[in-house]
Amino acid sequence: MKTILNGRVLLLNFSYEPLGTIGVARSVCLAFRESVFVEEYDAERVLHSVNATFRVPSVVRLRAYVNVRRRRHASGAKRLRIYVRDRFTCQYCGKRKAADELTLDHITPRAQAGDSMPENLVAACVPCNNRKGNRTPEQARMPLLTSQHKLRVGLDRVMLCHYAESRPEWRKYLFMEAEDDARIMSA
Repeated sequence: MKTILNGRVLLLNFSYEPLGTIGVARSVCLAFRESVFVEEYDAERVLHSVNATFRVPSVVRLRAYVNVRRRRHASGAKRLRIYVRDRFTCQYCGKRKAADELTLDHITPRAQAGDSMPENLVAACVPCNNRKGNRTPEQARMPLLTSQHKLRVGLDRVMLCHYAESRPEWRKYLFMEAEDDARIMSA
């Protein structure tokens, strides 16, 4: 039962805009309070009580629209989200590492007026981060493996797509099917 409650549920705004994920327990509470519509149920998981069985939601949608544009920009610079975006790979040497073996590196160092926005942060292993020091990648002759254009992708979207890899029923709500079709058409 503990593993069922540790699962994630996709939370959509009233407009079907993906907002993020919430825990199974929270989603069940919101459904009981009728604060959300249950769009999809998890086909494999159910909760059991002494007297009843409850289907576990997989996708829920708020019953009222929430304006989240202001909050979204402020919540962007999260360490784990940047590691996931960069696939736990040092963006200088290309080695895949565990989270505790990675650091965040400022592409343009703070000493050179670089900010701490996600577009200016990349995952780097400790040796590469130390070698680069307070220099830009060009100054250190350490080119980035990922283009800075790809770093501008919203971290919230990166996290949702990461979760959706194991939850195919989420793909249509995240418009991943359209992206797959576009990739096939361009190939």
